Amino acid sequence: MSVPYRTILVPTDFSTHSEVALEHAVALARVFGAKVHLLHCYSLPIPAVMPYDVAVPETVWEGVREAADAKLAELGEKVAAEGLEVETHLSRAFPAEVISETAEDIGADVIVMGTRGNSGLKHVLLGSVTERVLRTAPCPVLTLRKHD
Repeated sequence: MSVPYRTILVPTDFSTHSEVALEHAVALARVFGAKVHLLHCYSLPIPAVMPYDVAVPETVWEGVREAADAKLAELGEKVAAEGLEVETHLSRAFPAEVISETAEDIGADVIVMGTRGNSGLKHVLLGSVTERVLRTAPCPVLTLRKHD
C-alpha cells in the first residue's frame, strides 16, 4: 500500500542538513505530485531586550527578515524550477512550535526536515528542534542528516 503525500512541509535553516532534506522532499513531491511548503523561522542570536533595557531596533529585525525572505524565495524558485508547486512561509517565532502549527494549518501529510544529530552536552544546552517537532507534529516526520 502506498501512502499518498499531497502536502509536504520542509522547514529550513539554510544549512547543509536542510539542503539534504529539501532534496528528499523534492524527490517525494515528484513521485506523488505533491505541493512543497518551505518554512523558515528567523531570529537573532541575541535577546530582544539587552541589558540596561536597550531594545534591538526594529530596523535590525527588518533587515534579518528581508535577508531570510530572499533566501527562502531563492529556494522556492529552485523547487518551482523542478516543475513542482511551492509555497513559502516565514516566521519570527520559535521554530519547533511554528513547524507543528504550520503542518496543522496546511494539512501536511509529512514533514521532511534536516537534523544535526547533536548529542551530549551540546544537545542538553541547545535542545533539539527536531526532537520537539517529533513530539508535537500532527503528521509523520522524516528526519535526514548530511553525512560527511
